[in-house]
Amino acid sequence: MITEHGRLPFFVYGTLRPGEANYGWTLRGRTAAEEPARIGGALLYDGPGYPYAIAGPADAVVHGDLVRPRDADYDEVRAVLDRLEGYAPGAPGNVYERVVTEAVCPDGRTVRAWVYLAADPLAARLRGTGTPIEGGDWLNAAAVARSRRPVGPGAPTAPDHAPG
Repeated sequence: MITEHGRLPFFVYGTLRPGEANYGWTLRGRTAAEEPARIGGALLYDGPGYPYAIAGPADAVVHGDLVRPRDADYDEVRAVLDRLEGYAPGAPGNVYERVVTEAVCPDGRTVRAWVYLAADPLAARLRGTGTPIEGGDWLNAAAVARSRRPVGPGAPTAPDHAPG
């Protein structure tokens, strides 16, 4: 597993996608570019108001967005996203792991990017008892009931904590 490779864009597939609950306080006004993308070799599972991606078969696809933080905001964005996702480099109790993936853009370009995948204990539980999201697109999954408030292991407890 590769965990550190510099200032890569982020592939986001749930509440961090533009217009979703956590985008506003984590990414709005801090990105240089955003575009739809997909990754292969990953499966998407329904969570409590947000999805989990896990490593999967090569033909599995997760749909999301490729988000490039502005250079001036990069370190802060990465720290905020790590906190939201319950990730600390090398920590044994991570909820997610931040790993490098290959994202495919609509024009066919392939871009190396960070993605947060469920850590091994959670991934094993999801494989055993989780609910897969058919088609790998959380936004289009009719079975997903979600609110528009920030959610996740490190999200603020009230929307008024969101930065302006």
